[in-house]
Amino acid sequence: MFPKRVGLAVWVHHTRFAPRLRKFGNIHYVSQRMKYVVLYVDGERVDEIVRQIERLRFVRKVERSHRHELPVEFPTKRTPLEAFSDIRGAER
Repeated sequence: MFPKRVGLAVWVHHTRFAPRLRKFGNIHYVSQRMKYVVLYVDGERVDEIVRQIERLRFVRKVERSHRHELPVEFPTKRTPLEAFSDIRGAER
């Protein structure tokens, strides 16, 4: 239903170049202080897009997000009272 998206962290020499990355995907965040751009791109074309971005003069480094590798399913859901009683039991 939805296309698979992959996050990229693009380290740039100066953030004034961030709007030029719009043609590759959706800009999610721009860090002025640390000079990087978080960009979401199409998962099927990610290798091609990374190669294109790395060729740009204002780009230092491109890193892929590992968020899609993290598990999002958890075994059980505990109530706050159960969690608190487990903590209290561990202290004794």
